[in-house]
Amino acid sequence: MEVIKSNTTIQALQTGIGILEVIAKHDKPLKFSEIAELTNISKSYLYKYLNTFIQLGFLYRDQDKGTYELGSKLIEFGMIAADRENVVERITPYLREISKHSSCTVTYSIWTSNGPMIINIFNSFQGINIGAQVGTILPITSAAGKIFLAFHDHDIIKEWKEAEFKKLSPAEKEKLENELEHIRRSEFSFAKEPIIASVSSVSFPVLNFKNNLLGAVAVVGFSEQISDDENDELNVFIKEMRRKINDIFGH
Repeated sequence: MEVIKSNTTIQALQTGIGILEVIAKHDKPLKFSEIAELTNISKSYLYKYLNTFIQLGFLYRDQDKGTYELGSKLIEFGMIAADRENVVERITPYLREISKHSSCTVTYSIWTSNGPMIINIFNSFQGINIGAQVGTILPITSAAGKIFLAFHDHDIIKEWKEAEFKKLSPAEKEKLENELEHIRRSEFSFAKEPIIASVSSVSFPVLNFKNNLLGAVAVVGFSEQISDDENDELNVFIKEMRRKINDIFGH
């Protein structure tokens, strides 16, 4: 576990998380007096913490029984985290197979409040510098960025799209918009050197049975390795892997 200096953390937040942990570890809702005894926090402060968590949806209070339990927002966070972990776990063998077959780097990205972010990288044997790492927020002109633009909910990506479009020339915007319909039909995108010179990528969406976007897989390599011809041998192989991956989630 990473050791973090105490002077760079918020003690009140740590106290609040401690309260949530106490409630989460018990298999039954707890009364105010029980939480106070278990946390050893003064009742006046504890009351404020609990009210704040209720307001945020982190806790639920049964008005009749006066007990507290985890709220819908925390449950939602937990389900999102579990779903993401499950997706990565299930597609990892295929991503490794793509990397091995192509000698390229393969990334998996998900949507975050800041935009599409790489959460997993499967490095090629060549160890090329793809100009990104885990935690990198991808530009809209990257192959994976185009997948999110084409398939993700418009309202969710609106702010990211507006911010990214401000960085583009009118010609670049038009070109990108013209690509979207083909990307939606083919479930395949291409980008030439969007982040670092001489490195290009192809990407495809991971979709579930509801046609909702779970994430984007991108194959990143030297520009001479990555072709925009969908009938290229490597792209045919990648599309077969796409089919197998999306079959897992009922798409």
